[in-house]
Amino acid sequence: METRILKVTTPQEQLGYFSPSASSSPLSSLAQWVVPPSTASDPALSQAAQHLRETDIPVAFPTETVYGLGADATRSAAVKGIYTAKGRPSDNPLIVHVCDLDMLRSLLRPSSSASPQKEGPSASPNGSTAEDDDPIPAIYRPLIQKFWPGPLTILLPNPAGSKLAPEVTAGLPTFGARMPASALARSLISLAGAPLAAPSANASTRPSPTSARHVADDLAGRIAVILDSGEGLCGVGVESTVVDGLCEPPVVLRPGGVGIDEIRGVTGWEGVGRAYRDGVETGKSKPRAPGMKYKHYSPRARVVLYEAGGGGAPGGVVDGDLREVVAEEKRTVGVIRTVGWPVFGGIQCEKTALGEEAAGGVEGDGEDSLPCLSVIEGRQVGNEGVKVLDLDLGGNVQLVAQGLFAGLRELDRRGADVIFIEGVPEGEGIAAAVMNRLRKAASVIKG
Repeated sequence: METRILKVTTPQEQLGYFSPSASSSPLSSLAQWVVPPSTASDPALSQAAQHLRETDIPVAFPTETVYGLGADATRSAAVKGIYTAKGRPSDNPLIVHVCDLDMLRSLLRPSSSASPQKEGPSASPNGSTAEDDDPIPAIYRPLIQKFWPGPLTILLPNPAGSKLAPEVTAGLPTFGARMPASALARSLISLAGAPLAAPSANASTRPSPTSARHVADDLAGRIAVILDSGEGLCGVGVESTVVDGLCEPPVVLRPGGVGIDEIRGVTGWEGVGRAYRDGVETGKSKPRAPGMKYKHYSPRARVVLYEAGGGGAPGGVVDGDLREVVAEEKRTVGVIRTVGWPVFGGIQCEKTALGEEAAGGVEGDGEDSLPCLSVIEGRQVGNEGVKVLDLDLGGNVQLVAQGLFAGLRELDRRGADVIFIEGVPEGEGIAAAVMNRLRKAASVIKG
């Protein structure tokens, strides 16, 4: 199968808009996403939407978090195509992406009583739904008002006679839904005419993709279409936060682009707890959200993670670790620094190259690059001849999150046998998501 990267040429600000509403409901502004004719005729978007409607092969598309691999969430054959392309375990549920609240409400009503996606049974002429008939659980409404569109997934009850293909929920009585902040993603969903089930567009267990090139590296030959926004790396860089408000107290099932501290500032969510582990969770129970059970986000290289502030490597990678690598005949060492380690992670070496952009996965294209992603190549001073790839993501945790997956992929591409990573100080914000991903990627964790 030939895989094509199609660049969307319509400017982001012209891709669509939410229809104005006269309703006083706090959520009325998100009721209906409108795609203008100019966007509908964009060659890349129109081809991708047609592909989603007419085939069972998923389409990769950018969101503000990472690239998603989308298929019509209402058709079993299409959803199975996601699992096949990724090599994903079938008990790992998928998140459903919607373009507006009218589409979400249609999924929350049993199919026997649901009307077309853009109009609920109590919808007003402008598309809004009366609050007293709103199927969206009340606990989520203030959360939606604050964080949607955005990197937040909410767990919802799957109604009897659900429109969703059973493969989406992996046998659970609930499904996760989010409205992406990306206007491109919302317009693609609208043009496809269906909600899109969309996990990250990578081969299962690999680092999540944040550029079109990353998707192609993993899935070329497995899918036909990759949409490219032309804006480089995805802005958030880690997946959405997943929350469950159907239990008491509500919990975070997966940390992500919205911090727990931000969620606790919303009415009804002041006491939100954590219901996830940073390691690989084992057991016979099905994961309630993606990323909970299996090893994820891993490059081919062995990953050694140093917890921030731990005593194992105060100045960077310790000599003993380097000697171990040399003894194993590992000749290329990757180092990812964040807030505290010195250049080359404390390994004494000679600088041989500086400033080559590293994000795009293609030498010299620079298209997906970030200022924080510069790789320094050096060699250990002495007889070992170990090549060191030093990557500085900087102390800004937002930029660390944005560049993390791209950095892991870049060091993999350059042939790293082992990657030493300096963790970030963990808090209640996006740092929790960064450390969650790193702990799931790591082969060894040192304090």
